[in-house]
Amino acid sequence: MAHTDLQQPASPLSALAWGALVIGGIFAIIVGLVAIIWPSITFTVVVVLLGVYAFVSGLFTVLAGAVWPPGWGLKGLMVLEGVLGIVVGVLIFLRPESAAIALIYLIGAWAIITGILQIVQALRLRGVIDGEWALMVGGLASVIFGVLLAVWPKEGLIALVWIFGVFALVYGVMQLVLAHRVRKMNIA
Repeated sequence: MAHTDLQQPASPLSALAWGALVIGGIFAIIVGLVAIIWPSITFTVVVVLLGVYAFVSGLFTVLAGAVWPPGWGLKGLMVLEGVLGIVVGVLIFLRPESAAIALIYLIGAWAIITGILQIVQALRLRGVIDGEWALMVGGLASVIFGVLLAVWPKEGLIALVWIFGVFALVYGVMQLVLAHRVRKMNIA
C-alpha cells in the first residue's frame, strides 16, 4: 500500500465512501445512545427509530455500494444490503402498531441477513484492506441481535430498546473503524 496523507482521502471516491460510512456510523451511535439512555420510550417510538435507522442506513449502504469498485465483488452485496434496509424501513413506517410480533421477526430476519452479508463482505475484503475485521464484528453483532429477537419475540418487545441500543453502538463504531480504513484507500 502506498503511503497517503492522513489528512486527505486517497481519492475522491474513497472520500465519498468514507463520508457515507462515517455518517451512517455516527447515526447508528446516536440512535443507540438514545435507546440506552431513555429505555422507557414506548415500543412504537423505538420501532419508528428502528425504521428510520434501517431506511437511512440502507440509503448510505446503497450509496457506498454504488461507488465501490466492481472488481472487488462487493458492489452487488452492498446494494442488496442497502435495498433490504430501505424496504424494512418503509414497512416499519406503514404499520408499526398492528404488526409488533411480526415486526420483531422481520427485524430479526433483517439483522441476520444483513449480518451474514457483512461477514461475507469482510471475508472478501481480507486481501484488499487491513481492518476488514471491523465489518466482520459488525456483521456478527447484527446476527446475534437478530437471533435474540427470533428466540424471544415477546420479551424482545420489552428488551428491544436495550438490545438495539447496544447493537447500534457496536455497529456504528465498527462503521467508523471501517471508514477510517476506506479513507486511506485509492478507489479509482
